[in-house]
Amino acid sequence: MKESKKVLTKKDITKLGLLSSFLQASFNYERMQAGGFTVAQLPFLKKIYKDDKEGLSESMKDNLEFINTHPNLVGFLMGLLLSLEENHEDRSLIKGLKVALFGPLAGIGDAIFWFTILPIVAGISASFAEQGSLLGPIIFFLVYLVIFIFRIVWTHLGYNLGVRAIDKIKTSSQTISKAATILGVTVIGGLIASYVHINVLSEIAINAEHAVSIQKDFFDKIFPNILPMGYTLLMYGLLKKRKVSPVVLILVTFVLSILMSLIGVL
Repeated sequence: MKESKKVLTKKDITKLGLLSSFLQASFNYERMQAGGFTVAQLPFLKKIYKDDKEGLSESMKDNLEFINTHPNLVGFLMGLLLSLEENHEDRSLIKGLKVALFGPLAGIGDAIFWFTILPIVAGISASFAEQGSLLGPIIFFLVYLVIFIFRIVWTHLGYNLGVRAIDKIKTSSQTISKAATILGVTVIGGLIASYVHINVLSEIAINAEHAVSIQKDFFDKIFPNILPMGYTLLMYGLLKKRKVSPVVLILVTFVLSILMSLIGVL
């Protein structure tokens, strides 16, 4: 049984969390984020191995291998691996754990941050900004700042819990992802009515003096926002079911908007 000797301090782990922001500073298509990953851990690997140049060399060699994970959660993986390095665990275990975890962490991070939290916050912030309120950019900045600060939290979590943290992060991510998805669906549904505008200009003449506006007298009173919802669902169906390219859908929307405006329908 290996003797555990703590070399790193809480201050070191906090610094590691901050240095994790350099993950993509040396991005390339051969090793992806390996350069930034190694740079962030190097000061602490030197502190662990001290005069053991061979051990440091082996650790750096493993860290320079291909990795592509989520920038906001990479601190968790860094902290976890450093705890194993500090305990001088077998190199195959450390290397295998890194390879096994960076993919799932990328998936978890993408689902929580890029596909849920930030789109929702960006939509809400853009809504405020569109109304001329400073709350828009302030809210977005504060949320992004909190996400950045949480890098330190994930790093301490990975280091302190070690291998036990794997099950915990999976359980927590499922709960967070489900709750965020429900919130996201609710917010996006509300944003459709705010950002998608389809106004029918055509009128139905009743007699020589009176005409009924299709938009004001029919859609706005009987089916408010039915056209934006219907068009959004149509685009979603074509994108999801028919696998139509988003670029094609955007071009079709532009063409239809221009044609309908020229003939006086919209």
